Amino acid sequence: MIEIERKFLVNSTAFKAEAILKTRLVQGFLNTHAARTVRIRIKGENGFLTVKGKSTDDGLSRFEWETEISKSDAENLLKLCEPTIIEKIRYEVELGTHTYEIDEFLGDNEGLIVAEIELDSENETFEKPEWLGTEVTGQIKYYNSQLSKEPFNTWKT
Repeated sequence: MIEIERKFLVNSTAFKAEAILKTRLVQGFLNTHAARTVRIRIKGENGFLTVKGKSTDDGLSRFEWETEISKSDAENLLKLCEPTIIEKIRYEVELGTHTYEIDEFLGDNEGLIVAEIELDSENETFEKPEWLGTEVTGQIKYYNSQLSKEPFNTWKT
């Protein structure tokens, strides 16, 4: 139940041509405490309840527990979430033995595109496609729970 993940900005939309799957996601947070977050997500026609623990100092790993719930339950729980609900399109791109999940954010986070890759160990090597940009692993402002509080369109560049 430990998630090991690296996160990157994306420097082009070339990943869309490589995507094997495209899914709309809507998610909110029942709790965004620094030590734990509780997320409600609708992914396609499925609902999910996810609890995540605090990240390690480098941001590479943290506890994650997830269970599927009905879409109807997820829709009702989203009404109880803290502001703001996040909407995004997720693209999945297979590269070597890994799958990149690329999130193109909508709404208040429009313009932000982030790629994540889950790994089996913190030192695992992986292929990096040309569209992969700057690594932002461990930068809290890119966590979805933080984007719900301080959306991308409010950032000062």
